[in-house]
Amino acid sequence: MGKPTGFIEYLRELPVDRAPLGRIGDWNEFHPHLEEKRLRQQGARCMDCGVPFCHTGTLISGMASGCPVNNVIPEWNDLVYRGLWREALDRLHMTNNFPEFTGRVCPAPCEGSCVLGINEPPVTIKNIEAEIIDRGWEEGWVLPEQPKARTGKRVAVIGSGPAGLAAAEQLNRAGHLVTVLEREDRPGGLLMYGIPNMKLDKREVVMRRLEVMEQSGIKFVCNASVGDNVEAQLLLRDFDATVLCTGATQPRDLPIEGRSLKGVHFAMEYLTSATKALLDGGPDKSPIHARGKDVIVIGGGDTGTDCVGTALRHGCKSITQIEIMARPPVERAADNPWPEWPKVYKLDYGQEEAAAKNGADPRVYLTTVKKFVGDAAGHLKELVTVQVKWDRNDKGQFVPVEVPGTEQVRPVQLALLAMGFLGPEQPLLKDLGVECDPRSNVRAEHGRFTTNLKGVFAAGDCRRGQSLVVWAINEGRGAARECDRWLMGKTDLP
Repeated sequence: MGKPTGFIEYLRELPVDRAPLGRIGDWNEFHPHLEEKRLRQQGARCMDCGVPFCHTGTLISGMASGCPVNNVIPEWNDLVYRGLWREALDRLHMTNNFPEFTGRVCPAPCEGSCVLGINEPPVTIKNIEAEIIDRGWEEGWVLPEQPKARTGKRVAVIGSGPAGLAAAEQLNRAGHLVTVLEREDRPGGLLMYGIPNMKLDKREVVMRRLEVMEQSGIKFVCNASVGDNVEAQLLLRDFDATVLCTGATQPRDLPIEGRSLKGVHFAMEYLTSATKALLDGGPDKSPIHARGKDVIVIGGGDTGTDCVGTALRHGCKSITQIEIMARPPVERAADNPWPEWPKVYKLDYGQEEAAAKNGADPRVYLTTVKKFVGDAAGHLKELVTVQVKWDRNDKGQFVPVEVPGTEQVRPVQLALLAMGFLGPEQPLLKDLGVECDPRSNVRAEHGRFTTNLKGVFAAGDCRRGQSLVVWAINEGRGAARECDRWLMGKTDLP
């Protein structure tokens, strides 16, 4: 601990983002760098608190508390304070394969459980993490890693999202010949098409890491839909082991009147088409476009926020976000104590941009959609909402109950369903013969990651359900470790 009084001397400070009204005119990332002197001061705020909850990665009340990949945060905070950036990068890479991803898109449960955060603003852990890895790339410290020897074992990883990439990199380090199969036209999974460019740049951040992985010996095969144009059983025959990292891509639908109208889309349809268009010729090429339209996003979370930010960049006429839950409190409630994840009200980047443009947070709380209404040509023109309150049913469960007399008709030409995901898509799992749990996820115990099929492992959202990028990395690393142990009888992977 280089600065014992750092948390007393220095206030929490983050770089000032680009102004919301300016940044919605492009698709570039909007978080600038903080100068080194001030970054080192932020590292000095880390208290070396003796029992650092920031890297515990436990689940409390169903939510992550601390870093799920167990980043040794106090160590690299101290190294940053001392100006030892290369050493800080080594510590960071020791637990996290892709800090440039988590440093941009992770909600930072580490900060929610920071001990300093009990009575002061927490350490800027996420920003320091991003600065360490960005400096590593700038200095040329991030290089391809060829294993010292090859085992001759062949492993197929199905899915190239964060879990698949983490599993592939770890298995390659162990010396196995790794092939990653991705059904889309580019690798990266949700990192490529599920998260908008302004939040995670594809060419400068995602593709850069993929290129280094390829140079390390990992093979990526795109347009490879296992169970469709790649036969699942042949895959099991041709590889010594398989790791399933297909994600939880089955979206939650809203089966109400008018659902089939033109203009009602799942959020991921919209986000994927927007990013593909941006990469393939420009945002105007997107087949689902918000220009000049009244847009309503149904659902919250990161996906809902990303839809808001994307619609604003498309030039929508208006933007509204409907949430069935109540607005969170400004400060922690009594039943949400530290070190739980703080369920408090905040403006994420999309809502901040909408508020700057339209003068108010676009979210409407305690509201649900009753039906979609179309015109004579079958195009969406409006929807009907109603306010709800949460009461207990006869089983003691909290359920939403409509409030009479609160129905409202809202104009809309593009409705985006961002209500979460139900689990992995089933056809591939059925083709393979993989057992699922009652929630439709692949049945594989955390820590072992083994399925009912010999030599087949599962990790990430397809095993645990919809979750965070950082949890996917945790699972990919764990599945790689157990796969290596199964192949070789022992493992040195962490």
